[in-house]
Order: sequence, then C-alpha cells, then structure tokens
Amino acid sequence: MFFSLIFRIQGFLLLFLGVSMCFPSAVALYCNENSLQSFVVSTIITILTGLLLIVICPSSEKQISHRDGFLIVSLGWILAALFGSLPFILDHTFLSFTDAYFETVSGFTTTGSTVVANIEIIPRSVLFWRSMIQWLGGMGIILFSIAILPLLGIGGMQLYKAEVPGPVVEKLKPRIAETARSLWKVYILLSLIEVFLLLTAGMNLFDAVCHTFTTMATGGFSTRNRSIESFNNSYVEIVCIVFMFAAGMNFALHYRVFHGKIKSLWKDKEFIFYFLFLLASTLFIAFSIKGTGHGNILTTLRHAAFQATSIMTTTGFSTANFDTWPLFAKFILLILMFVGGCAGSTGGGIKCIRILIVFKRTYRELFYMIHPHAVASVKIGGSSIPENILRGVSGFVILYLMIFVAGSLAMSLCGLDFITSLSSVAASLGNIGPGLGGVGPYENFHFIPLAGKWILILMMLLGRLEIFTLLILFIPEFWKK
Repeated sequence: MFFSLIFRIQGFLLLFLGVSMCFPSAVALYCNENSLQSFVVSTIITILTGLLLIVICPSSEKQISHRDGFLIVSLGWILAALFGSLPFILDHTFLSFTDAYFETVSGFTTTGSTVVANIEIIPRSVLFWRSMIQWLGGMGIILFSIAILPLLGIGGMQLYKAEVPGPVVEKLKPRIAETARSLWKVYILLSLIEVFLLLTAGMNLFDAVCHTFTTMATGGFSTRNRSIESFNNSYVEIVCIVFMFAAGMNFALHYRVFHGKIKSLWKDKEFIFYFLFLLASTLFIAFSIKGTGHGNILTTLRHAAFQATSIMTTTGFSTANFDTWPLFAKFILLILMFVGGCAGSTGGGIKCIRILIVFKRTYRELFYMIHPHAVASVKIGGSSIPENILRGVSGFVILYLMIFVAGSLAMSLCGLDFITSLSSVAASLGNIGPGLGGVGPYENFHFIPLAGKWILILMMLLGRLEIFTLLILFIPEFWKK
C-alpha cells in the first residue's frame, strides 16, 4: 500500500472539510453568536492539517489499488468525524469528547441519533453545521473527492467502489469523475427544489435549509426537539415524504429521469420492490393505528406514510411518538429498519436490491429441490446476477444479522433493556437514528453508558461503510504485501 498517497488524499479531504466550515462560520457571524470563534479555530486547524498532509506527502502517478481504496474511505470517515467534531468540542456543546464524536459520526454517517436533550437551545450556527455534515455525508465526502482526483493524476474507481452503497457499482459516464459530478448535480438540484417547497410551506429559510440537508441525506437531524411534528404542518410533512422517498431511490434513476428517461423507473425492479414494499407497509401501519387518536383516515394515512417512509429510507424524522403505537405497527417499523432504501441512495439498511436478490435466490433453492438437475440463474430485470455477487449478497446479509445480534448482546451488557438494546443497534447499524424503547422518537442517546456509545459509533460506521469496507481492515491478509 502507498501510505504517502493515502495520507495525501486525506489532506485534500480535510482541506475540503475545513473550507466547508466557513458556511456555519458565516451563520455565526450573521447571528452574532459566540460560536464564531469555535468555527474559526476549527477551520484553521482542519485546513492547516490538510495542507500539512499534502505538503509532506509527495504526489504520485501510481494507481490506487483496491486495498488503498478501502483504507482511504475508512480512514476518511474516521478523520472527517474527528475534525468535524472540533466545533462541538470548542463551543462546549457537549460535555465530553465521546458525546461530540458520537454526534459527529451520527451526522456524517447520516444516522441521526443524538445525545442532545434540548436541541432548541443550541446556537443556530452549530445546528447548521450539525445538519450540513449530514448533507455532506449523504452523498459522501469521498465520492465528492472523486471529482478532483483527476487533478492529482489519480484514478478514482477504487474509491467509488468502496463508497457507493450497494452490491453493484453503476457508472453513468465513461469517466468515474464525470459520474461523481453527475450524482452531485442531481443531489444539489433536488436539495434546491426542496428548500423552495419548504419555504412555500411556511418554514423560515434556516429551518428549510437545515431540514433539506437532513432529508436529502436521509439523516434526520432536526432543529426542533419534536422533529417535524413541531411544525404541525401537513404540507411540510408531505414535502418531506416526497423527498425522503426520492432520497431513498437510486440516484442513477434520478439522473435518467432528469434526462427524459421516465420509463426507466418502471423497468427498474428494485424501484418497483421499494415502492410496493413501502406502500404495503404504509397500509398495514395505517390499519394498525386507526382509532388510536390520529384523526380521520387521511390523517392516519399521512402519519403512517410519513413514519414508514422515514424509517425505510433510514431518515429518522418523526411526526408522532410511534413508540406508543400498537405492537403490530412497531414490528413493521422494525422490519423496515433492516430493509432500508435502494442501492445507490443516501439511505442505509440492507438495501432493497439485496432483499430482492435473497428472495429470488431462496426461490431458486426451492426450485432445485424439485428439479435437482436443472440449471437456473437468478435474474433481476432480465439480467442474470453473477454467482460472485450472489455470494457477496448472501455473505453481507448473514454478516449484517450476526453483527446486529452481537451488538445487541453487547448493549445488553451495558445495562439496557431488551427492546432498547435491540432497537439501538438496529437504528445505528441501519443509520436510522431513533429506535424504540429508551431510544424512541421522544428520547435521545445521552443516557447510554460510555462503552455503549462507542459500540454504537462502531455500528454507525459499519452500517455507513457497508460493513465490508471497514471490517476488511481487521483481516491480517489485508496488511500483507
């Protein structure tokens, strides 16, 4: 591995992160907040560290290997969270480094779990940064850097494979940097549209921008203690539903739709599965919660649709305390935590395409029991899925469930009750945010012991980096020549 090249790229990532801190600094200056000094110091430290890494690590024309790509991505997320937590630490928003790092990892991984009890007393500049890191993490700081890697004479395909969620990497353009730029253009365009619609719904500019950041990133951080429920505005809820749903889609589909290929939506089997699964879940939840104080049938459907979309896309917004809903509704929400959004989206979870592949592969095994000598392939949309991808998907799902069980056991050792242990790990590994029990939508993660917070930090990073990207670093063969 070329460590000089790896740390040089980290330098550019930190340089970009430091420049990004100028935006909350501007908010602090405009609002005349004391947090301005914290952001200025954080910006200087981050930029200088980035420049130092760039200067001491010479440029190279060597290509990034697969192993280099995994290390760059994993190290990039860890360093981004470390330096991204500086404003929280210097402004004394949190009482400990663990809390500050937990909140920042939760932001960059678009999880949305918080240790803040009263969000509304936090300075606006800090809330802006808290939302912005979710927006940056949504598409991926690493993915953004692919657009500038050609300037360094470095190919970015290895980084793209490690960063983009899902079992199959899809290139929209011949050059990987062009693909990255295309995805960012779609991401920014959708964000601008949502800001405009939230403004027309009655939100002020600050709330509209912050909630757009966390909707498009399927992150879920809010500027209010009761999340979207605080606005008590059905139009706001509908806008959020639409854009959470959009953010849970494969962004390659958005790109095609924007270029006039609308039929590609109905040809995409994963999108159809995503839409129908979400629709069925919404109807089941609505049926379960009817007559529980949610108003008429339209209001009940709106609450069911909002919460189902929020959980399945792993956004984590709430318009009601779903922890008080009937057991059937909560069980469906728990299932949605594992399913997640589409591959190539900003959402977390196992991903719809993997669930679909597992279903089809299970059907093939049943078919083989009837026709043991038959030759059958697993097809999605008429295309056969290669056996190596089938193995990878099966391995991922098994490993995901094993990590969930191990994490839940570890959290129970920290003194958490059964429901809280399960849902805190499911919400962290799936990058969702709120769970059930002690970490429900009206609660937070502040009460969790120190060891438990670090367990959940690991869960959030594993979930965001699709498990293999981070876990492979612990394989001895990874470090051998």
